[in-house]
Amino acid sequence: MNLEELNPSQREAVLCIDAPSLVIAGAGSGKTRVLTYKIAYLLEQGMQPWNILALTFTNKAAREMRERIATLVSPEKAASLWMGTFHSIFAKILRVEGHRLGFDQNYTIYDAADSASLIRLVIKEMNLDEKVYKPSAVQNRISAAKNRLVLPSGYASVREFRENDAYYHRTLMPEVYNHYEERLKQSNAMDFDDLLLNTWLLFKHNPEVAAHWQERFQFVLVDEYQDTNYAQHQIIKLLTDQRQRVCVVGDDAQSIYSFRGANIDNILHFCEAYPGTRLFKLERNYRSTQTIVNAAGSLIRNNREQISKSVFSEKEVGNPIALFSAYSDTDEANIILREVQRAHRAGIPYKGMAVLYRTNAQSRKIEDGFLQGRVPYHIYAGTSFYQREEIKDMLCYLRLSVNPYDEESLRRVINKPARGIGDTTVGKLFLEARAAGSTVWEALGTMKEQGAKGKEQGKASSFNAGTVSRLLAFYDMIASFHESSLTDDAYALALRIAKESGLEAHYFSGHDPDDISKQENFQEMLDGIGLFVQDNREQGLGISLSDYLQMASLATDFDRTNAEKDADQVNMMTIHSAKGLEFPVVFIAGLEEGLFPSEMSAEVPRELEEERRLFYVALTRAERQVVLTYAKSRFRNGRMEFSRPSRFIREIPQQFYKASQSASSPSQPRIEQRMKPLRLQNDAGGFAPPTRPFSPTNRATTSVQSSVSDDLKVGSAVVHERFGRGVVQALEGSGIDAKATVLFENAGTKVLMLRFAKLTLQ
Repeated sequence: MNLEELNPSQREAVLCIDAPSLVIAGAGSGKTRVLTYKIAYLLEQGMQPWNILALTFTNKAAREMRERIATLVSPEKAASLWMGTFHSIFAKILRVEGHRLGFDQNYTIYDAADSASLIRLVIKEMNLDEKVYKPSAVQNRISAAKNRLVLPSGYASVREFRENDAYYHRTLMPEVYNHYEERLKQSNAMDFDDLLLNTWLLFKHNPEVAAHWQERFQFVLVDEYQDTNYAQHQIIKLLTDQRQRVCVVGDDAQSIYSFRGANIDNILHFCEAYPGTRLFKLERNYRSTQTIVNAAGSLIRNNREQISKSVFSEKEVGNPIALFSAYSDTDEANIILREVQRAHRAGIPYKGMAVLYRTNAQSRKIEDGFLQGRVPYHIYAGTSFYQREEIKDMLCYLRLSVNPYDEESLRRVINKPARGIGDTTVGKLFLEARAAGSTVWEALGTMKEQGAKGKEQGKASSFNAGTVSRLLAFYDMIASFHESSLTDDAYALALRIAKESGLEAHYFSGHDPDDISKQENFQEMLDGIGLFVQDNREQGLGISLSDYLQMASLATDFDRTNAEKDADQVNMMTIHSAKGLEFPVVFIAGLEEGLFPSEMSAEVPRELEEERRLFYVALTRAERQVVLTYAKSRFRNGRMEFSRPSRFIREIPQQFYKASQSASSPSQPRIEQRMKPLRLQNDAGGFAPPTRPFSPTNRATTSVQSSVSDDLKVGSAVVHERFGRGVVQALEGSGIDAKATVLFENAGTKVLMLRFAKLTLQ
């Protein structure tokens, strides 16, 4: 091991082994190197590997650290370290000590699905309404309690829990929590949160056990300390109070998981929890250019709750940040597609690019853009828009409404949401249809006919009366949708299907983060259908549900074929999923007030600061180039809503947006200019897309909507509310048949029916 390989700040942090230490590691500053070298140094100083405890948040991080340590010392010593995630290490301790809490060493660990299943059973046993005591909501509430070390006996004394449960009419939550814990104990099982709670209980109420493990772990190291919750912090305190030999590494500027229980106060107030702590700051960023590092630093300095630091880069100055103002979310998706294609032509592989967004629902527009441009992509740590549960459910209803003989769609939604048609009934229905040589839809039709005759002839169905009634209600509903599909436009029918099928009420009944994400996706799908109808009407194309499904099928087919391509794909993900990753080029979409920062956090200072940290994380994923986009309008809830640029854009000094000499003119480029390929920069080796420098005073060109068709000429500059700026290439027809061919800056060529098209002269 050669400590000279470390920079001075890293080396100081490694050599401190005689006092508590807090290592603030800025983005790309080499925190993993500090942790691995520190462990190697402890071993070199004579400490035994089994006396060192290193806690991480992911198995991947633990594995990478162990591999690095093995190259510095020896594989044998690295293998003997107590190194792993909080949950895996504490599970190991509980295998040995769990009998003191009433568990034997063969206890079972329930994952999230097991836990949800048991909660559902508890709710059923207590005769509670599952619509009120929604299993996922109950599970989240119990998890929150355990992560705050709150037992069932103390649950009701927590005001926040009490008020939340009263609001959602879940007043029996303490009893549900208690019953759930009893069932876990009876099964000799623990859920993931119990691994923390029970470890704390073990140490808190068994001083001799705590003393034994304090003696075992003579030095404790914790990675990503800004992500620890209250329970994890308290367990670390119990393990290290005697020796005070603890080193935690993290970055308060990257604390973005409060919704999972992470408590930024753990790192902000670490020095108070451990008097005599030595503070080390790793401020050199090895990842990003000076422009990116300085811009991110300027942004995060707007937060009040932070540990001050001056992060710097000694890499090249690099390209300016590219900022694109889009007329709409459709225009934004087109801009991103164009810039990705431009970067790829300039030599950047697709896998070297990432598109980041605040919410999952934003992915649809961008995915559709990539679909049209045949750009390969994959959703990192997530699911493609059209493969998400709520979207597939709605798509199946739409498909069934157009084609009632679609048995796969029928099987998926006949009892979703639950309408009392269980798996046994469905299985029997399919078997009877096969035996009769008919489709399931035909079998349901026959059942309806026989039911009508049975009233006269006294014939009995093979299903009981209640089941027949439910099956025929489903049949009548789909038949009605099918009839309407022949006349109604896709959007009008989709709204009706969402409501009458019960899907809308089903997905909008919850209030947890997962529920809200599904609601956003569901609404995004409806809005997407609305935009499809609007765009196709303007272009004189089909607007039926069948027309929409033809387009959607291309997207779902692209999902499947795209997954089979090689690894050279654009990475798409939420910013939360991007933490810990890095890419040469990063696009950050949707920088608008109400979206990023989110509407719910904008007026709450502590939450707004977390939103700013989230943007900081997004910026610092980039090595060479950042591209920011925002839309002036988005189609939401069936109408166009106008947006203001995010305050975060203004918090980055304008100097970081200025174009370098190799970029286009600082003034707004013409269409021809912006369609030129990107040019490689010899000094940075990256690319600099032409961009309009940001100024808070920039405003869109205003124009008056008058009789556009009379004033329009070939060569006229026009603006469309979704496609953006364009130039008229051709005009044909007159009156209600008048059409204009327009070359749009970002959306390409469109032929528009002027009686429907929302065009203004520029």
